[in-house]
Amino acid sequence: MARTTRELRERRHARIRRRLSGTAERPRVAVSRSNRHISAQIIDDVAGRTLAAASSVEASLKSTSGGNIEGAKAVAALLAQRAQAANITTVVFDRGGFDYHGRVAAFAEQLRAAGLEF
Repeated sequence: MARTTRELRERRHARIRRRLSGTAERPRVAVSRSNRHISAQIIDDVAGRTLAAASSVEASLKSTSGGNIEGAKAVAALLAQRAQAANITTVVFDRGGFDYHGRVAAFAEQLRAAGLEF
């Protein structure tokens, strides 16, 4: 039985989430991407709360595309800024079943460059 690309990604994400969870001290950065956009949230899984979020569909990022590496870096910089405002310095990175390559890798590198540790 052939599986779609989406089903395979969801299976990878479930496998990752079995051992990855965010806490108040070390929340989870969940990345989601489509062909045109990228978004991320910093989540405390214990409390079930989103602590900070950023997306390429926001009005402040309309001039950049979320479908390329520069757009991913811009969203990551905005998320890191919001994380620092919420006193978040250490996180767990959840790539969401996506390959750690291209936009997802650039997103993670930008978060590290902005001061988040993971």
